[in-house]
Amino acid sequence: MTEAVLSAKKSKKATWAAIAKAAGMSETYVASACLGENALEPAAAKKVSKLLGLKPAVTEALTEFANKGEAAATIPKEPLQYRFQEVLYVYGRTMKEIIEEKFGAGIMSAIDFSLDIEKVPDPKGDRVKVIMNGKFLAYKKW
Repeated sequence: MTEAVLSAKKSKKATWAAIAKAAGMSETYVASACLGENALEPAAAKKVSKLLGLKPAVTEALTEFANKGEAAATIPKEPLQYRFQEVLYVYGRTMKEIIEEKFGAGIMSAIDFSLDIEKVPDPKGDRVKVIMNGKFLAYKKW
């Protein structure tokens, strides 16, 4: 499925933003579904497939539940993915401390979650702005 989507995306010179617009969903969610990490509703999958000219089997595959994280290596070798791992190495404890100070003991949901990526122009070199927005889930005490 992913290979078919990426091949069609390339041949049609489509962007993730254009594909997401066709689906009526967010760019990051649609990209993650097309990469096998999330699933689309049938109507959205049909819209993506229509835009990209995908076969019915690919359309159906876009709606199947994902095995999240299956493609991820323990330590990514791809430089951009490694840098995000590095952010967790350097700032993970800091993030945990600040979240727990503000919210209490718990975690940020990756299920009730959104992710946005923005380009921020800067005269010294464009910047990448990553916005993660997850529901706080307090640890249950019993």
